[in-house]
Amino acid sequence: MDFTDRHLVITGASSGIGRATAERIVALGGRVTLLARRRDRLAELAASLGEGARWHAVDVADAAALAGALGAAVEECGPIDGLFLNAGTGGTFAPVEDYAEADFAQVLAVNLTAPFRAVAQVLPAMKARRRGAILVTGSLASERGMANNVAYVASKHAVLGLARAVALEAAPFGVRCNCVVPGFIETEMFAALPDEALKALAAKVPQGRTGGADELAAVAAFLLSDAASHVTGESIAVDGGVLGTLAV
Repeated sequence: MDFTDRHLVITGASSGIGRATAERIVALGGRVTLLARRRDRLAELAASLGEGARWHAVDVADAAALAGALGAAVEECGPIDGLFLNAGTGGTFAPVEDYAEADFAQVLAVNLTAPFRAVAQVLPAMKARRRGAILVTGSLASERGMANNVAYVASKHAVLGLARAVALEAAPFGVRCNCVVPGFIETEMFAALPDEALKALAAKVPQGRTGGADELAAVAAFLLSDAASHVTGESIAVDGGVLGTLAV
């Protein structure tokens, strides 16, 4: 894969999957604009990546801030060739009848409305140039239900639908859109779980282990690259077999 002369924007870029993907893209010759809330993390990552990286601290749920950051990315680094919509939030855990409407709205604002806004802003230029790749981060909850986390599950089902709808609209213009589905990936949020919980999750994976952020980033980079030129409208799981197999 070669990202020479390609500019990619990554949301949720300050850690975990976003950070690992940014590192891989730059290593493959690309330029990246990093978007996330944590200014210190973004500055540190951009410094480590060198001249191929720019950053903007932004809450993707803030429509004006997101639009401004995407506009600034184009001004600073040129047209956007790849858009990785990776920012997300898990929300709170509660039965549906106790789930606060404000919490529900916040999860959808980050996980669904922000990707919609970003695609709506970036896609027209991709269509005009007749090239581009968009990738959204889904979840095992894009394909399966989960009790006591209704907002997250609803948002992740919906973002997969968003990717499929955009793929159909964009395909005639040479633009692709896919959804990558992480399984139990070792990120900071994941590592904060108790050891017993981590072991229990790993036991559910047919491969018998959790995944690394670099393993997810490898697939994300593929889907954003020309190597995946005939892949669009797809949901690609990186989960060690959780979704793809039935253990008996």
